[in-house]
Amino acid sequence: MRPDGSSTIPVLSGESLSAELALELMSIQLGVLLASICHVLLVVSDGVHDNKMWRLMSMVDLLKHGIPDPSSLTASNSQSSNLGSEKDKKDKANEGEEYMATPVFVHAKLQDQNCTPHTYEQLRKALAQYFSASSFVREKCGNVTKEPVEPGTQSSDALSTVPKLFLIPSKSRDDSPNAQYESYSSALWKLRDEVLSMNCPSFARTVSERDWLKNSAKIWELIKSSPIISEYSRMLQSSGMFRK
Repeated sequence: MRPDGSSTIPVLSGESLSAELALELMSIQLGVLLASICHVLLVVSDGVHDNKMWRLMSMVDLLKHGIPDPSSLTASNSQSSNLGSEKDKKDKANEGEEYMATPVFVHAKLQDQNCTPHTYEQLRKALAQYFSASSFVREKCGNVTKEPVEPGTQSSDALSTVPKLFLIPSKSRDDSPNAQYESYSSALWKLRDEVLSMNCPSFARTVSERDWLKNSAKIWELIKSSPIISEYSRMLQSSGMFRK
């Protein structure tokens, strides 16, 4: 941060932004990058009342448009897309099948009183409601579990999809003789096993590790010049929420 409150790091094509706005946009840019190049994305929050990461992932879902996965960003693909008709491009845009990493929501550093089944159920319901209209809730994604809908709810479906959620207790609880619920080590092993067994959406085609790394750098450049994120930045600036 400079003395005048502006950011020393260029975020959008070198445009001068306040440090607070630059931090907000960089968080979104990094979220879009990870959602574009990863298979599984761990979204970690501290405690049960911290929903800042939920809000961030909601913005990532909203602003991630026109960003390819690493296997699609090839010279041949770019050439063929440039030669394609406008109708083909519009049809592809309307398909709504843009790649998105599978998020797994983790709430860590929980105290013993917050590791109860009741807390998990309440947090799971809040998560399902928060992301009910997002692209994260898709049956073909490995991040959703099917839960029976309770009688009397508004949903007419027999099953509802819920993003995967894990609660991780504080590490110090492993040394407590009075711990009533799952230990820190046990919760971590369960999270690891679940992530490794998930059936996540694949990239458009098989890609080598070398090409994945090379194309990920190109994707980052696309994100930094994204017109959608730039428009969102201008909207935030005009809203008065951040200093100019």
